[in-house]
Amino acid sequence: MNDAKIRLCYLGQTVRLLFPGPGSPKPYTLLPHALLPRRLAPRRWWHRPLGARVMVPVEGSISAYLSEVFDTPLEIVLHVRPARRANRKPILEAHTDAGLIAFVKIGDTPRARELIANEAATLKRLAELPLKTVVPPAVLHHGHWRGLSVLALSPLPVSPRARTPATLLTRAVHEIAETGGPEHAWHGDLSPWNICPSPDGRLLVWDWERYETGVPYGFDAVHHLFQRALRRMDPPTAARACLAQAVGVLAPLGLSAACARQTALRYLIALADRHAADGLEPLGPPSTWLNPLVDSQELLT
Repeated sequence: MNDAKIRLCYLGQTVRLLFPGPGSPKPYTLLPHALLPRRLAPRRWWHRPLGARVMVPVEGSISAYLSEVFDTPLEIVLHVRPARRANRKPILEAHTDAGLIAFVKIGDTPRARELIANEAATLKRLAELPLKTVVPPAVLHHGHWRGLSVLALSPLPVSPRARTPATLLTRAVHEIAETGGPEHAWHGDLSPWNICPSPDGRLLVWDWERYETGVPYGFDAVHHLFQRALRRMDPPTAARACLAQAVGVLAPLGLSAACARQTALRYLIALADRHAADGLEPLGPPSTWLNPLVDSQELLT
């Protein structure tokens, strides 16, 4: 089954979950088109030559629930997401006539509800801290609807194609680690697609679902390095590159070369453990991308 079919199958399940009816259906549009489904949005006249028309019942739906939460009429845009993700969940945009007011995550599985609860608690705690470098979203609503958890977050003013300077990333990694006190903390997924520099020199950071404390200092920096490498390399090569470049990446954080290499190895092992806990192997079996690297380092010690 190709990506488009996977997305459409998951979309059908999600629409039935979030728009269960009854009520007169309203027209939505699958954008940009059925062969490349990315968003399901309220239909507009200019959609006619673009995406496929889909009828969606709104009465008694998540749209009606969020309109009550925000005490204003809302229109919902549903992101059409791939199903092969450990943290898969419906993601919505909530719009008023004035524009986007919230991103909304829906916890439709035990694991998704667990991640959403962690993100909500994390963001509420971060809101009480005097952060100088990192800008997280604010929690606008955290509740439940029809057995689903619902987390609405403030949108961040993201600038397209903005590159994150290395010095800014280093400051952000340090500040996030300090939020955990002596134990250190990490964001858990400080990937290039979860951050964006703001015009005032700070770093916008979203998707705090994997935040946790008690991890080695520098995990976020290594994760960012590894995720960038995976865009250009296969997992075994990316893992070797991650270890090779960890010394230079972690030096600005004050880590010695030996400590940097150890931190990189511990991060890669922790990532493999995360994938195992999620029941997925997006990088393939650890025996193919992780074990040879760990074994080679043990031979050197």
